[in-house]
Amino acid sequence: MTKKESNQRRQELQQIYKETKKESGVFQIRNTVNDKRWISSTKNLRSLNGKRMELDMGKHMNNALQMELNEFGSSAFEVEVLEVLEVKETGYFDEDDALKKLEDKWLEQLQPYDDRGYHKRKP
Repeated sequence: MTKKESNQRRQELQQIYKETKKESGVFQIRNTVNDKRWISSTKNLRSLNGKRMELDMGKHMNNALQMELNEFGSSAFEVEVLEVLEVKETGYFDEDDALKKLEDKWLEQLQPYDDRGYHKRKP
């Protein structure tokens, strides 16, 4: 493949990436050794590889999760999509509010607090 062809292919792939619809949703980072979880939401589920990279680089914002990652190794953690946000196409739709409610639903369902997860209970 020539350099020109390589550049054209790269530009094609970049265009495909830009045109691909971004999905919002809720995901978890789960410790497979002790089943503890970190649950969060994002407006771009395609960015989950970046979440994995944050962990591997020691840059996750949750210190307890990061400490256990350092202890158990990154292979002991899985990043999983829990639910994709269903976007309403008709009328007004507050994506931020809907995403927060979806995250709250999963926090309530899975209860990732104390010895079950990396979240702190709200007072």
